[in-house]
Amino acid sequence: MRLFAGLRRMALSKVLVIGAGGVGSVAVHKMAMNPGIFSEIHLASRTKAKCDAIAESVKARTGVDIATYSLDAEEISELVKLIEKIGPKLVVNLALPYQDLAIMEGCLRTGVDYLDTANYEPRDEARFEYKWQWALHDRFKEKGLMALLGSGFDPGVTSVFAMWLKKHRLKTIRTLDILDCNGGDHGQAFATNFNPEINIREVTAPARHWEDGAFVETPAMSVKQEFDFAAVGPKNMYLMYHEELESLAKFIPEMQRARFWMTFGDEYIKHLTVLQNVGMTRIDPVIYEGHEIIPLHFLKAVLPEPASLGPTTKGKTNIGDIATGEALDGSGEKTFYIRNICDHEEAYAETGNQAVSYTTGVPAMIGAAMMLTGAWRGEGVFNMEEFDPDPFMDMLNEHGLPWTVEELGGPLDF
Repeated sequence: MRLFAGLRRMALSKVLVIGAGGVGSVAVHKMAMNPGIFSEIHLASRTKAKCDAIAESVKARTGVDIATYSLDAEEISELVKLIEKIGPKLVVNLALPYQDLAIMEGCLRTGVDYLDTANYEPRDEARFEYKWQWALHDRFKEKGLMALLGSGFDPGVTSVFAMWLKKHRLKTIRTLDILDCNGGDHGQAFATNFNPEINIREVTAPARHWEDGAFVETPAMSVKQEFDFAAVGPKNMYLMYHEELESLAKFIPEMQRARFWMTFGDEYIKHLTVLQNVGMTRIDPVIYEGHEIIPLHFLKAVLPEPASLGPTTKGKTNIGDIATGEALDGSGEKTFYIRNICDHEEAYAETGNQAVSYTTGVPAMIGAAMMLTGAWRGEGVFNMEEFDPDPFMDMLNEHGLPWTVEELGGPLDF
């Protein structure tokens, strides 16, 4: 019962959400559905019209009013002024990863807690590391503030899944495979289900997995396996790097191997290969008609906006962990598969967004709830693995992302 004392307190709290894409939309809708925790919700983005559209949807669906603002979050002085004007208890960063450090700096200057869903990456290199954010731990600690990193699904829920297994099923985790399957069909020849720029940078970066105390690098999209996903069916999945591998390797030190897999259809791979071959995925500037442009930025501008895919996307996502290790009950080595299956059409009916946004926006809301209610508390910069998984897992079940766990006959045979 002591675990849920913070949740029972339900301290009313004001939050500032930065970012008005699909994830921001889901998070704000879900916050509005929990007025016992989120007493005031403020939403800011570079494009205020996007904030206003979300606010209109939230009002129609929940009756809750959302205040909206125009903000360039990389202008720290502008961010500081807005935070001081609103006076939030927490800033929820659902903007682009490039902006993480600027928003964290704004929180440090104004004495406000911080949460995000993806780690910082520099604009000029597709490099996904926590080192820049971990370096701010002492500054947050000195100010008595908390920063929670990666409270999405992957990263986020996938890390909490692993820690729940370690608390309730496995004494140690020897191997871990994270499987991310989007079985949805949006009807487009080529589109990404979240920010095209971030998606393509992530997919085209070299793959890395953790093995025997170090990261092993392989060429992007060069390792492929087929897996039969419940509620979706057989899909090709590709070995990739994802930032939770770094934090999981840190907080599960006995882990011998950790891998991240994501599914892609043949059409997606075909289009992406052509775009790479003609240079459209480049992130270095080129000169076009006397102007400097970045090809990937131009490509993002002509691709469908991910938020527009909600009405047409059908099918399900299936995301989970397969972990093998020494059983807690002393019965030898065991393997468990813990996962969530989310329906695109159900997600859209509830929030006006497809399941890829839903599966990230809901955990962002839950992470914020953990912090605001005191269920998770600390001074400094923290990853999801550092807290008790139980209250977070309970809220997943209660707020649209129910999970299941089953024992398998053994680890993946590849």
